[in-house]
Amino acid sequence: MAEKQEFTRKLKSRHIQLMALGGTIGTGLFLGSGKAIHAAGPAILLAYLITGIICFGIMRALGELLLSDLHYHSFMDAIRDYLGNRVSFVMGWAYWVCWLALAMAEVTAIGLYFQLWFPQVPQWLPGLVTLLILLGLNLMTVSTFGELEFWFALIKILAIVILIAVGVILVLLNFHSASGYLATPANLVNDGGFFATGTKGFMLSFQMVVFAFVGIEMVGVTAAEAENPKVVIPK
Repeated sequence: MAEKQEFTRKLKSRHIQLMALGGTIGTGLFLGSGKAIHAAGPAILLAYLITGIICFGIMRALGELLLSDLHYHSFMDAIRDYLGNRVSFVMGWAYWVCWLALAMAEVTAIGLYFQLWFPQVPQWLPGLVTLLILLGLNLMTVSTFGELEFWFALIKILAIVILIAVGVILVLLNFHSASGYLATPANLVNDGGFFATGTKGFMLSFQMVVFAFVGIEMVGVTAAEAENPKVVIPK
């Protein structure tokens, strides 16, 4: 009987934690949050809170599943054990298709950003270069990939912290925008109140909010590469 293939388990705790955090910081937050805020107004804060609580419950359950059998290579193995081969097969390919669509969204966003700063550059060119770079990174050893992911995610987290700091400073300085708007906490209830666009706008915002959380489940496909899964996964 052929021996079951095992992975090298070179991902450290900090690698997997930053992958999970960095996975939620992307086009859904940097590019898509503007549309979500426009759709829901200040109520977008509540939409993120609700979605975050649900995702926490899902990740908690996923962590327990992965720890129940340390030989699971991904959550697809858990699906196979509990729901059968057919469901696992469908879910595996569905997950692959979802990430394929997500990758195209990311590539499109990269092209849009480049055209904002470099209008003369074709939108497809930055996306193609990015795809080639990512392919090269994924072909490296898992430890090298984990290290690169760690630093890339750290850069994104640092960007979020800086954006929050800038926002706080603008509020403290009572900054007026070019269109005459004042940066103040009172904006949470001005211009229509907390639910500025009504229930419909609030519900429609969940589409982009949920999209922004895509990526945290990456823990479920990195568990097999964790150096010490009994410690890493609970964290």
